Amino acid sequence: MVVICPKCKLKLKVADEKLTPEGVRFKCPKCSTVLLVKRPAVQIKPLENKVIVAHEDPKIVERISKALTQKGYTVITAHDGIETMIKAVKELPFLAILDVALPKIYGFEVCKRLKERAETKEIKVILISSIYDKTRYRREPISLHGADDYIEEHHIEELLIDKIDVLKGVKTKEEVVEKPKEPVFERPQPKVEMPVKEEPPVHAAVPPRITVPPKEEIKVEADEAVEKARRLARTIISDIYLYSSTKMEKAIKSNTFDSEFASELREGQKLYNGRVSQDVKNKGNFFREAIDNFIENKKKTLKI
Repeated sequence: MVVICPKCKLKLKVADEKLTPEGVRFKCPKCSTVLLVKRPAVQIKPLENKVIVAHEDPKIVERISKALTQKGYTVITAHDGIETMIKAVKELPFLAILDVALPKIYGFEVCKRLKERAETKEIKVILISSIYDKTRYRREPISLHGADDYIEEHHIEELLIDKIDVLKGVKTKEEVVEKPKEPVFERPQPKVEMPVKEEPPVHAAVPPRITVPPKEEIKVEADEAVEKARRLARTIISDIYLYSSTKMEKAIKSNTFDSEFASELREGQKLYNGRVSQDVKNKGNFFREAIDNFIENKKKTLKI
Protein backbone atom coordinates (compact mmCIF):
# COMPACT_ATOMS: atom_id res chain seq x y z
CA MET A 1 0.00 0.00 0.00
CA VAL A 2 1.05 3.64 -0.49
CA VAL A 3 1.34 5.95 2.52
CA ILE A 4 1.79 9.73 2.32
CA CYS A 5 3.96 11.37 4.97
CA PRO A 6 1.77 14.02 6.67
CA LYS A 7 4.76 16.35 7.15
CA CYS A 8 6.71 16.34 3.86
CA LYS A 9 4.03 14.69 1.66
CA LEU A 10 6.49 12.06 0.41
CA LYS A 11 4.80 8.95 -0.94
CA LEU A 12 6.06 5.76 0.69
CA LYS A 13 5.36 2.27 -0.59
CA VAL A 14 4.91 -0.23 2.25
CA ALA A 15 4.64 -3.98 1.66
CA ASP A 16 1.23 -5.26 2.82
CA GLU A 17 2.72 -8.41 4.36
CA LYS A 18 4.72 -6.27 6.83
CA LEU A 19 1.61 -4.61 8.25
CA THR A 20 -0.48 -5.77 11.20
CA PRO A 21 -3.88 -4.64 12.53
CA GLU A 22 -2.08 -3.08 15.54
CA GLY A 23 0.22 -1.10 13.24
CA VAL A 24 3.94 -0.96 12.40
CA ARG A 25 6.15 2.13 12.82
CA PHE A 26 8.15 3.45 9.86
CA LYS A 27 10.51 6.41 9.59
CA CYS A 28 10.15 8.73 6.62
CA PRO A 29 13.49 8.69 4.73
CA LYS A 30 13.15 12.38 3.84
CA CYS A 31 12.06 14.17 7.05
CA SER A 32 12.52 11.36 9.64
CA THR A 33 8.89 11.58 10.77
CA VAL A 34 7.80 8.35 12.47
CA LEU A 35 4.61 6.95 10.99
CA LEU A 36 2.32 4.32 12.48
CA VAL A 37 0.85 2.35 9.58
CA LYS A 38 -1.92 -0.19 10.18
CA ARG A 39 -3.28 -2.90 7.95
CA PRO A 40 -6.67 -1.73 6.58
CA ALA A 41 -9.60 -3.38 8.32
CA VAL A 42 -11.49 -5.82 6.18
CA GLN A 43 -15.04 -4.58 5.68
CA ILE A 44 -17.43 -7.37 6.54
CA LYS A 45 -20.58 -7.18 4.46
CA PRO A 46 -23.75 -7.44 6.55
CA LEU A 47 -25.70 -10.69 6.11
CA GLU A 48 -28.62 -10.12 3.72
CA ASN A 49 -31.03 -12.54 5.38
CA LYS A 50 -30.50 -11.27 8.94
CA VAL A 51 -32.57 -8.50 10.56
CA ILE A 52 -32.47 -7.06 14.08
CA VAL A 53 -35.78 -5.85 15.50
CA ALA A 54 -35.54 -3.52 18.50
CA HIS A 55 -38.69 -2.58 20.35
CA GLU A 56 -39.69 -2.57 24.01
CA ASP A 57 -43.19 -3.89 23.33
CA PRO A 58 -43.12 -7.70 22.86
CA LYS A 59 -46.35 -7.53 20.83
CA ILE A 60 -44.76 -5.20 18.27
CA VAL A 61 -41.66 -7.43 18.11
CA GLU A 62 -43.91 -10.43 17.51
CA ARG A 63 -45.80 -8.66 14.70
CA ILE A 64 -42.61 -7.65 12.92
CA SER A 65 -40.91 -11.01 13.48
CA LYS A 66 -43.90 -12.85 12.03
CA ALA A 67 -43.86 -10.70 8.88
CA LEU A 68 -40.10 -11.21 8.44
CA THR A 69 -39.91 -14.96 9.15
CA GLN A 70 -42.68 -15.58 6.62
CA LYS A 71 -40.34 -14.08 4.02
CA GLY A 72 -37.39 -16.23 5.12
CA TYR A 73 -35.47 -13.68 7.21
CA THR A 74 -33.56 -14.60 10.36
CA VAL A 75 -34.73 -12.30 13.16
CA ILE A 76 -32.65 -11.08 16.11
CA THR A 77 -34.57 -9.23 18.82
CA ALA A 78 -33.56 -6.52 21.28
CA HIS A 79 -35.53 -4.46 23.78
CA ASP A 80 -33.38 -1.42 24.54
CA GLY A 81 -30.75 0.72 22.86
CA ILE A 82 -27.71 -0.78 24.57
CA GLU A 83 -28.73 -4.37 23.77
CA THR A 84 -29.35 -3.29 20.18
CA MET A 85 -25.86 -1.82 19.78
CA ILE A 86 -24.20 -4.92 21.22
CA LYS A 87 -26.14 -7.35 19.02
CA ALA A 88 -25.79 -5.22 15.89
CA VAL A 89 -22.00 -5.13 16.21
CA LYS A 90 -21.85 -8.86 16.97
CA GLU A 91 -24.37 -10.15 14.41
CA LEU A 92 -23.94 -7.58 11.60
CA PRO A 93 -27.47 -7.82 10.16
CA PHE A 94 -28.20 -6.14 6.85
CA LEU A 95 -31.17 -4.28 8.42
CA ALA A 96 -32.02 -2.81 11.82
CA ILE A 97 -35.66 -1.96 12.57
CA LEU A 98 -35.58 0.42 15.53
CA ASP A 99 -38.31 1.95 17.66
CA VAL A 100 -37.53 5.65 18.10
CA ALA A 101 -38.60 5.44 21.77
CA LEU A 102 -36.21 2.65 22.83
CA PRO A 103 -35.25 2.77 26.53
CA LYS A 104 -31.64 3.51 27.61
CA ILE A 105 -30.68 4.88 24.15
CA TYR A 106 -33.34 6.32 21.83
CA GLY A 107 -33.69 4.59 18.46
CA PHE A 108 -32.53 7.58 16.43
CA GLU A 109 -29.38 7.82 18.59
CA VAL A 110 -28.71 4.10 18.01
CA CYS A 111 -29.08 4.75 14.28
CA LYS A 112 -26.60 7.61 14.41
CA ARG A 113 -24.04 5.48 16.28
CA LEU A 114 -24.41 2.54 13.90
CA LYS A 115 -23.87 4.79 10.89
CA GLU A 116 -20.74 6.30 12.48
CA ARG A 117 -18.99 2.96 13.14
CA ALA A 118 -16.90 1.48 10.34
CA GLU A 119 -18.12 -2.08 10.88
CA THR A 120 -21.84 -1.19 11.06
CA LYS A 121 -22.17 1.81 8.73
CA GLU A 122 -23.49 -0.40 5.91
CA ILE A 123 -26.42 -1.65 7.99
CA LYS A 124 -29.71 -0.30 6.67
CA VAL A 125 -32.02 1.28 9.27
CA ILE A 126 -35.79 1.65 9.39
CA LEU A 127 -37.14 3.71 12.28
CA ILE A 128 -40.48 2.79 13.80
CA SER A 129 -42.32 6.01 14.48
CA SER A 130 -44.40 5.41 17.60
CA ILE A 131 -47.10 7.92 16.68
CA TYR A 132 -49.24 8.57 19.72
CA ASP A 133 -51.82 10.55 17.73
CA LYS A 134 -52.38 9.13 14.23
CA THR A 135 -54.78 11.95 13.28
CA ARG A 136 -52.22 14.68 13.93
CA TYR A 137 -49.18 13.66 11.88
CA ARG A 138 -49.87 13.22 8.17
CA ARG A 139 -46.45 14.22 6.89
CA GLU A 140 -42.99 12.69 6.76
CA PRO A 141 -40.54 13.47 9.56
CA ILE A 142 -38.28 16.47 8.97
CA SER A 143 -35.20 14.30 9.55
CA LEU A 144 -34.64 10.54 9.67
CA HIS A 145 -31.38 11.09 11.60
CA GLY A 146 -29.36 8.95 9.22
CA ALA A 147 -31.97 6.20 8.85
CA ASP A 148 -32.80 4.86 5.40
CA ASP A 149 -36.57 4.89 5.96
CA TYR A 150 -39.26 4.95 8.60
CA ILE A 151 -42.59 3.23 9.22
CA GLU A 152 -45.48 3.89 11.56
CA GLU A 153 -46.67 1.10 13.84
CA HIS A 154 -50.11 0.86 12.23
CA HIS A 155 -48.52 0.25 8.80
CA ILE A 156 -46.23 -2.66 9.76
CA GLU A 157 -48.25 -5.48 8.16
CA GLU A 158 -49.16 -3.33 5.16
CA LEU A 159 -45.84 -1.73 4.20
CA LEU A 160 -42.83 -3.21 6.03
CA ILE A 161 -41.87 -5.89 3.49
CA ASP A 162 -42.33 -3.43 0.61
CA LYS A 163 -40.04 -0.92 2.32
CA ILE A 164 -37.41 -3.62 2.84
CA ASP A 165 -37.66 -4.58 -0.85
CA VAL A 166 -37.01 -0.93 -1.76
CA LEU A 167 -33.85 -0.91 0.40
CA LYS A 168 -32.69 -4.11 -1.32
CA GLY A 169 -33.39 -2.66 -4.77
CA VAL A 170 -36.12 -5.19 -5.54
CA LYS A 171 -38.75 -2.44 -5.78
CA THR A 172 -38.77 1.31 -6.29
CA LYS A 173 -40.36 3.86 -3.96
CA GLU A 174 -42.90 4.67 -6.66
CA GLU A 175 -44.17 1.09 -6.49
CA VAL A 176 -44.79 1.32 -2.76
CA VAL A 177 -47.91 3.40 -2.27
CA GLU A 178 -49.49 3.83 1.13
CA LYS A 179 -53.11 2.82 0.73
CA PRO A 180 -55.51 4.53 3.12
CA LYS A 181 -57.17 2.02 5.36
CA GLU A 182 -60.87 1.98 6.04
CA PRO A 183 -61.70 3.30 9.50
CA VAL A 184 -62.17 0.52 12.00
CA PHE A 185 -65.08 0.88 14.37
CA GLU A 186 -65.13 -1.17 17.51
CA ARG A 187 -68.31 -3.19 17.80
CA PRO A 188 -69.87 -3.33 21.23
CA GLN A 189 -69.16 -6.69 22.77
CA PRO A 190 -72.16 -8.65 24.06
CA LYS A 191 -72.32 -8.72 27.78
CA VAL A 192 -71.64 -12.19 29.09
CA GLU A 193 -73.12 -13.07 32.42
CA MET A 194 -70.73 -15.24 34.38
CA PRO A 195 -72.42 -18.07 36.27
CA VAL A 196 -72.34 -17.63 40.00
CA LYS A 197 -70.30 -20.34 41.61
CA GLU A 198 -72.15 -21.87 44.52
CA GLU A 199 -70.02 -22.26 47.59
CA PRO A 200 -70.31 -25.50 49.55
CA PRO A 201 -72.03 -25.18 52.93
CA VAL A 202 -69.66 -24.08 55.63
CA HIS A 203 -69.79 -25.96 58.90
CA ALA A 204 -69.23 -24.15 62.11
CA ALA A 205 -66.08 -26.13 62.89
CA VAL A 206 -64.45 -25.27 59.52
CA PRO A 207 -63.85 -21.53 58.90
CA PRO A 208 -64.21 -20.36 55.27
CA ARG A 209 -60.95 -20.25 53.36
CA ILE A 210 -59.84 -16.76 52.35
CA THR A 211 -57.71 -16.55 49.25
CA VAL A 212 -55.13 -13.78 49.34
CA PRO A 213 -53.35 -12.96 46.05
CA PRO A 214 -49.57 -13.25 46.29
CA LYS A 215 -47.86 -9.94 46.96
CA GLU A 216 -45.30 -10.62 44.22
CA GLU A 217 -48.01 -10.68 41.52
CA ILE A 218 -49.34 -7.33 42.68
CA LYS A 219 -45.84 -5.89 42.56
CA VAL A 220 -45.23 -7.23 39.05
CA GLU A 221 -48.46 -5.70 37.79
CA ALA A 222 -47.56 -2.39 39.41
CA ASP A 223 -44.09 -2.46 37.84
CA GLU A 224 -45.57 -3.17 34.41
CA ALA A 225 -47.94 -0.22 34.77
CA VAL A 226 -45.05 2.07 35.65
CA GLU A 227 -42.98 0.84 32.69
CA LYS A 228 -45.94 1.39 30.36
CA ALA A 229 -46.24 4.95 31.66
CA ARG A 230 -42.52 5.54 31.10
CA ARG A 231 -42.75 4.15 27.59
CA LEU A 232 -45.74 6.36 26.77
CA ALA A 233 -43.80 9.39 28.02
CA ARG A 234 -40.75 8.45 25.90
CA THR A 235 -43.00 7.91 22.89
CA ILE A 236 -44.52 11.38 23.25
CA ILE A 237 -41.16 13.16 23.58
CA SER A 238 -39.56 11.17 20.73
CA ASP A 239 -42.58 11.95 18.56
CA ILE A 240 -42.09 15.67 19.13
CA TYR A 241 -38.38 15.36 18.33
CA LEU A 242 -38.89 13.28 15.19
CA TYR A 243 -41.09 15.95 13.65
CA SER A 244 -39.36 19.06 15.07
CA SER A 245 -35.74 18.01 15.63
CA THR A 246 -34.01 21.20 14.45
CA LYS A 247 -36.30 23.47 16.43
CA MET A 248 -35.98 21.26 19.51
CA GLU A 249 -32.17 21.22 19.41
CA LYS A 250 -32.11 25.03 19.15
CA ALA A 251 -34.50 25.27 22.11
CA ILE A 252 -32.34 22.90 24.18
CA LYS A 253 -29.22 24.94 23.37
CA SER A 254 -30.95 28.17 24.44
CA ASN A 255 -32.65 26.58 27.49
CA THR A 256 -36.09 27.55 26.15
CA PHE A 257 -37.49 24.08 25.55
CA ASP A 258 -40.49 24.34 27.89
CA SER A 259 -41.60 27.69 26.47
CA GLU A 260 -40.91 26.86 22.80
CA PHE A 261 -42.81 23.57 23.01
CA ALA A 262 -45.45 24.58 25.56
CA SER A 263 -48.33 23.66 23.23
CA GLU A 264 -46.89 20.24 22.34
CA LEU A 265 -46.12 19.48 25.98
CA ARG A 266 -49.66 20.41 27.04
CA GLU A 267 -51.08 18.05 24.43
CA GLY A 268 -48.67 15.33 25.47
CA GLN A 269 -49.47 15.81 29.16
CA LYS A 270 -53.19 15.62 28.41
CA LEU A 271 -52.73 12.35 26.53
CA TYR A 272 -50.47 10.99 29.28
CA ASN A 273 -52.98 11.87 32.00
CA GLY A 274 -55.77 10.20 30.04
CA ARG A 275 -53.93 6.90 29.65
CA VAL A 276 -52.10 6.60 32.97
CA SER A 277 -53.93 5.69 36.17
CA GLN A 278 -53.81 7.92 39.21
CA ASP A 279 -52.09 5.16 41.19
CA VAL A 280 -49.16 5.20 38.75
CA LYS A 281 -49.06 9.01 38.65
CA ASN A 282 -48.82 9.01 42.44
CA LYS A 283 -45.59 6.99 42.17
CA GLY A 284 -43.76 9.62 40.15
CA ASN A 285 -43.96 12.24 37.42
CA PHE A 286 -42.73 9.95 34.64
CA PHE A 287 -43.77 12.39 31.93
CA ARG A 288 -41.47 15.10 33.32
CA GLU A 289 -38.80 12.46 33.95
CA ALA A 290 -38.81 11.52 30.25
CA ILE A 291 -38.50 15.18 29.21
CA ASP A 292 -35.61 15.87 31.60
CA ASN A 293 -33.76 12.69 30.59
CA PHE A 294 -34.19 13.52 26.92
CA ILE A 295 -32.88 17.07 27.36
CA GLU A 296 -29.91 15.84 29.42
CA ASN A 297 -28.97 13.23 26.82
CA LYS A 298 -29.33 15.70 23.93
CA LYS A 299 -27.07 18.18 25.74
CA LYS A 300 -24.39 15.48 25.89
CA THR A 301 -24.86 14.69 22.21
CA LEU A 302 -24.78 18.37 21.26
CA LYS A 303 -21.83 18.91 23.65
CA ILE A 304 -23.52 21.74 25.50
